[in-house]
Amino acid sequence: MRTFGLIGYPLEHSFSKMYFTNKFQNENIPDCQYLNYPLGSVDGLPELIATNIDLSGLNVTIPYKEKVIQYLDDIDKTAEEIGAVNTIKIIRLENHDRLEGYNTDAYGFHHSLLPHLKKHHKKAMILGTGGSSKAIAYVLAQLGIRYIYVSRNPKKESHISYRDITCELMDECKIIINTTPLGMYPDINKCADIPYDDLTANHLLYDLVYNPEITMFLEKGAKKNTSVINGLSMLHLQAERSWEIWNSKISNS
Repeated sequence: MRTFGLIGYPLEHSFSKMYFTNKFQNENIPDCQYLNYPLGSVDGLPELIATNIDLSGLNVTIPYKEKVIQYLDDIDKTAEEIGAVNTIKIIRLENHDRLEGYNTDAYGFHHSLLPHLKKHHKKAMILGTGGSSKAIAYVLAQLGIRYIYVSRNPKKESHISYRDITCELMDECKIIINTTPLGMYPDINKCADIPYDDLTANHLLYDLVYNPEITMFLEKGAKKNTSVINGLSMLHLQAERSWEIWNSKISNS
């Protein structure tokens, strides 16, 4: 049976397993299964692939989107430029297993954001600096939207802390994207510490968190009549793109 799966840690509330299990059933895709592989360390990846010979592809989530790169034979141009991988294609060859890395987060974010963009959306604020934030920054740059990173512990000159967010910056950044896990179930009463009172109807809040569908971050935005988007559409799009990659006969080799 062809097997696909998700690596990361922890994986208690994974979207991918349910999505692909339903996909296989609803679309009558035979002899396929999708499993969760919670790895306490990314170092367990080679053994996982070696001992599960039916494994054909993996999705990668927190905290391994950057760390998996060291184990890959090749990564595509987009993933290389982003510096993060969330999809691995496993090609079983006679003498070894070839691992190729891709980033479908960028595809999902691009196509889920595009319908909501307006002329005044010229600059964005990215909350968080993890692997997912890199895909977000990549897409914004492609769209010609300037951005600034916000971090609890800024380590680069281009990053600012939450206490550095001013009224002027809120007015300048009409798109605010949460790439942190804040507000994710079960800690639904948490949200990024930004001045929500400065939000307007011209702002667009995008939360990569999808469970719950309306996070406190989005709820606070909705109260100020901002446009709000959760991460479900992005997840659906990136999952379908992963499926296309796993079933494509074209490889990076």
